[in-house]
Amino acid sequence: MRIFGGTDAGYTDFENASVLLQSIPYDGTSTWGKGADNGFDAFLDAAENMELYDIETDSEVYKKGVHIIPAINENASPEEVFEKVYNSTKKLLETDKFLSFFGGEHSVSIGIIKAFYEKFPNLTVLHFDAHADLRAEYLGSKYNHACALHDASKNTNLIQVGIRSMDTCEKKYLNKEKTFFAEEIYGREDWFEKAIGLMTDKVFITIDLDVFDPSIMPSTGTPEPGGLNWNTMIRFLRKVFEQKQIVGFDIVELAPIKGYKSPDFLVAKLYYKLLSYKFYLKK
Repeated sequence: MRIFGGTDAGYTDFENASVLLQSIPYDGTSTWGKGADNGFDAFLDAAENMELYDIETDSEVYKKGVHIIPAINENASPEEVFEKVYNSTKKLLETDKFLSFFGGEHSVSIGIIKAFYEKFPNLTVLHFDAHADLRAEYLGSKYNHACALHDASKNTNLIQVGIRSMDTCEKKYLNKEKTFFAEEIYGREDWFEKAIGLMTDKVFITIDLDVFDPSIMPSTGTPEPGGLNWNTMIRFLRKVFEQKQIVGFDIVELAPIKGYKSPDFLVAKLYYKLLSYKFYLKK
């Protein structure tokens, strides 16, 4: 059985762990670059070679315990995958644990987010992505990766960051006041407080890794130019965690490139940062 960070000492047992990590290696609706179903193993390999002391928060969050629960291995229709993920997430929300999820491609988030907004009324979904993902349906399914945030746009307070690619059919679903386009925020941080001011108290974070610039994150299905850099991302996330209650998060769309480990390591570091901020930032 794999252990996050390669360190056990009893922290990762279900009873002791504060965090559950659910892998959903589904890549059934991606339409260009494939490989997101291999992302979790690459992520865990990188995490095993990562320093477990976080300088910024002066902490070792792995001691809170990250328990990896069995993956949802479902190579069925998008509709069946949605139902499996949705029902599984509802059960996980009954535990007294902090929930984190790892794709797979972005369609896996639809069921996760639905379970969360049913559990937490007036939920904000903070969406990092190169793409708006607001189509009502795509290729005959409303559970396609191109539709990942459509349901959230109707049932949650959706804040979108890093968007730089979309179809005209998505414009009617996009709220420009709550969308921070990549070209408009490039090289700036004055938008941080505006974005946070639009959020409700409870926030679920969904991160499509193509939100990052492909110069540092080429290992995604559609690496769009003009994305966020590392420091902008974590500075913003730190402020969000300081001011809001993060109830869970997912990370999706890591499609590893053989022999190129830097993007895998970035994702491991990002996951660890999110947990460090959750448990060790002073509010």
